[in-house]
Amino acid sequence: MSLVTAESLKSELEMFDIACQSDTILDKMVEQCICNRIHADEIVLEWVAYSTTKNGLKLTMETLEQFEHEILNKKSKSKQSFRREEMLGRTRDIHSLQELIKVEEEEENLLDSYSTPAKGQQKRALTTPEQPQSKRSAALLASPGLLLSPASFSPSLTPSQKYSQRGGKGEVVVSFGLVQGTRWMGRSSPGVGVQLDLLEGPEDALTSSYKFMFQRLRDIRNVLTDKIEELGEGLKSNFHIEEFSPVSLPAQDTITVLGQICCDSNGKLNAHSVLLEAGPEQGGQQIPVDLSELKEYSLFPGQVVAMEGMNSTGRKLVASKLHEAAPLPFYTPVKIEVKEESLNVLVACGPFTPSDTLTYDPLLDLINVISRDRPDVCLLLGPFVDSKHEQIEKAQVTETFDAIFSRCIESIVDGTKSVGCRLVFVPSQRDIHHSFVYPQPPFTLTNLDKDQAQRVTLVPDPCTLLIDGVSFGLTSTDILFHMGAEEISSGTGSDRFSRILKHILTQRSYYPLYPPVEEVNMDYEKFQSYGQMPLTPDILIIPSELRYFIKDVVGCICVNPGRLTKGQVGGTYGRLLIQRSATSEEDKRVSPCLAAQVVKI
Repeated sequence: MSLVTAESLKSELEMFDIACQSDTILDKMVEQCICNRIHADEIVLEWVAYSTTKNGLKLTMETLEQFEHEILNKKSKSKQSFRREEMLGRTRDIHSLQELIKVEEEEENLLDSYSTPAKGQQKRALTTPEQPQSKRSAALLASPGLLLSPASFSPSLTPSQKYSQRGGKGEVVVSFGLVQGTRWMGRSSPGVGVQLDLLEGPEDALTSSYKFMFQRLRDIRNVLTDKIEELGEGLKSNFHIEEFSPVSLPAQDTITVLGQICCDSNGKLNAHSVLLEAGPEQGGQQIPVDLSELKEYSLFPGQVVAMEGMNSTGRKLVASKLHEAAPLPFYTPVKIEVKEESLNVLVACGPFTPSDTLTYDPLLDLINVISRDRPDVCLLLGPFVDSKHEQIEKAQVTETFDAIFSRCIESIVDGTKSVGCRLVFVPSQRDIHHSFVYPQPPFTLTNLDKDQAQRVTLVPDPCTLLIDGVSFGLTSTDILFHMGAEEISSGTGSDRFSRILKHILTQRSYYPLYPPVEEVNMDYEKFQSYGQMPLTPDILIIPSELRYFIKDVVGCICVNPGRLTKGQVGGTYGRLLIQRSATSEEDKRVSPCLAAQVVKI
């Protein structure tokens, strides 16, 4: 039975010009439909017939209860007795047994029917040799125009009403740079001649075996130690520090110590629970830190810092000055090829479906935007098949996750064929069909032909990508949200986003938080090789559940394009115009990002 909702009942009542006084009445009618297993149009027709015999009875809670007692309960009893008599009179062949099982399942699931109508369970349409796929479903799957039809993935055929009724389509919500009079179109031949290169090495370098859940604590400790020593060398040169003192050695003079911020318990970091854990060269011990004399600070677990202060007893460091590492230099191409036309880059991050249905309408709308604006490069970040989607969590899909993903990618590639733009796909921790260990290997697509494969670039999460000599840092992991929940600060004055982004750039890592949140499954040996920034990117794409933004942080343009859908409504995507300038010098760097915007889908 299809879902009965308050909206469908209200629509049926309006058809007969029946006034409904409150939502309570609609909720009561929904409950009656579920308990008596009848559709919205059926109960309204029954009410029309009943009220007519009662001289135009008005629809109230009292009359509805009377209607239930006199009409619905009698119908329900007669239907159940007829079904039992019919089943008892039959021979118990395989078909009758199946129907008996079906009746028992319906009775067992009766309690489930009392759940919220929008979240009610639905039957799974299974395809078996005894129950083959219908011709209609086969036609849907064969038609390229209907690859992303809801019938393909889920029994629910209802598109999201909230998404279809969204407002502000195409509205620009954030702008950066010279956007006045900017023409947001790609080159005359989008994608032609665009050079894409990964800085980390070969694309398949992350496909080798992982050691997640088999990592030795000693190996993890070695990775963290290497990070402390590497950033410590940068701190020495930037702040002209001769040497770092051991953290636990008593000293009557001001000393400078190096270490990693951590918490003294399993709880959230606060000003009274800060510990500084030194590397092996400085004793490898932990010492409590008193922050009361610091005028300003911003700290998070896993941050490598140098601190000046007094440690007269060897048991507590009273910090008076805090030094943070400097970001890496920007990418400087050996030979700068200046192109007359700027490069148009579109950025979108999943999920690509509303949360209440598996229809890919937002993705289809994005494909229409790509066809209209004709960008040169499209950066598409997962999740493409979201593990947090309600219907996927409840296993209310009729295909494998891999099949859904393959047809999703196929639709994007085919839908943008006429544009000819380059497509870059970045996986997400929330992609249910893909590896869940961080850093993630790139997707594997075996069904692309030669022409399609030339347009598609599959990259890991995270990665640093060169697009026509402009460096892009890409990650689909919500490090902004994770660090925002752990960071503590005082007297900094700057906004929270800028502080966290600066931490990411100065720590030279796509995920500097340690320990990571529970949902991030870290392989530290892979992380040491593929989770670090080889340089400071010109543009950092860092999507998050937090509010979209475009910020210039220490010369890096940081873009949170938001997500293409936010719950049941539409979200946002980003677009950038970039061009490498030949006039840039070491002492006067010119950002290659001419303009950027975040736009509502």
